[in-house]
Amino acid sequence: MPSMTVLATTAVPDHVRGALTRWMTEPAPGIYIGSLSARVRDELWATVSASIGTGAALLAHPDANEQGYTLLTAGERRRVPVDFDGLTLIAMRPEEAGVGGVGAQSRAAGPLD
Repeated sequence: MPSMTVLATTAVPDHVRGALTRWMTEPAPGIYIGSLSARVRDELWATVSASIGTGAALLAHPDANEQGYTLLTAGERRRVPVDFDGLTLIAMRPEEAGVGGVGAQSRAAGPLD
């Protein structure tokens, strides 16, 4: 049974974008939405994750769990999904100093620090 699937990509090769647009709609650059069967979704994800190169991708699809969906990632992202007692939370990796000309952000110490 087809279900709503969302796939977000960053800096992926053109042939991957072409494969995705055969099955999904691209309403904004790098965002793909479609109603896919589990088999098609898994095959597309295998294609994307195998040829991601220096890019990154995130797949969200319905699943029978507490949140009602599953997140899959490929490539290097600053945001990393982490399983916490059955819930998927997003952890932020620290920025590397000098990346993009901006160092890691700091915050002022407050009364609770």
